[in-house]
Order: sequence, then structure tokens, then C-alpha cells
Amino acid sequence: MSAFTHKNIPAVSDEALGMVAAWFRTLSEPSRLKILRTLEEGEKSISEIVEASGLTQANVSRHTQSLVEAGIVGRRREGLAVICFIADPTITSLCDNVCNNLLKRLTHQVKGLGGS
Repeated sequence: MSAFTHKNIPAVSDEALGMVAAWFRTLSEPSRLKILRTLEEGEKSISEIVEASGLTQANVSRHTQSLVEAGIVGRRREGLAVICFIADPTITSLCDNVCNNLLKRLTHQVKGLGGS
């Protein structure tokens, strides 16, 4: 039996599942995750993201566009600057859950290898 027991979950169409898969594919790029981690600290301009992430301006702009299209990040203009922010706050808890789960798995693997 599955570790997950969900009750009354509505059926999801193949089209909707495709949209969910596309949303997760957006998160499969490490540079996008780096941008999200930077934005967890608060709104930032593209140049602030470049500085904080170590990515190039072109990469930040390209990856931010993908995050905006997915509805994960929002952006607005302030004068000449483009300000980015996390538009979907559930992304923070999702990333935290994944990171915590990975940490638990790695800790368990290390203990299994005789580590502490």
C-alpha cells in the first residue's frame, strides 16, 4: 500500500498532467533554482540577481523569463530596472520539502555506510 493516502482526489486529465509536468520541467534547471533561492531573500533587480547568483546577465534574463512564463516568478519595471519576485509562494515550501527530504535520504545513506 502507498505511503500516501488521499481521499476524494478528483480525476486529473492527461492535458492537466502535461501542464503539471511542464511546470516541474521549469524547475529542473539548476540555474533557475539558484535564481529562486536568491529571490527567497526578497525582491531583486536583474542585476542584483546576477551579482548574488554568479550567473551572467543573459542567463538570468533567459531563466527568469521561463520562471515568469510558468507563473512562479513575477516581474515589474521600476524606471530602467526590472524587479523580480516570487509570484507563487508555494514554490518556497515545495523547494524546502524537497531539500529536507534529500537531506534525510543522504543522512540515512551515510549512516548505512558507517558514517556518523
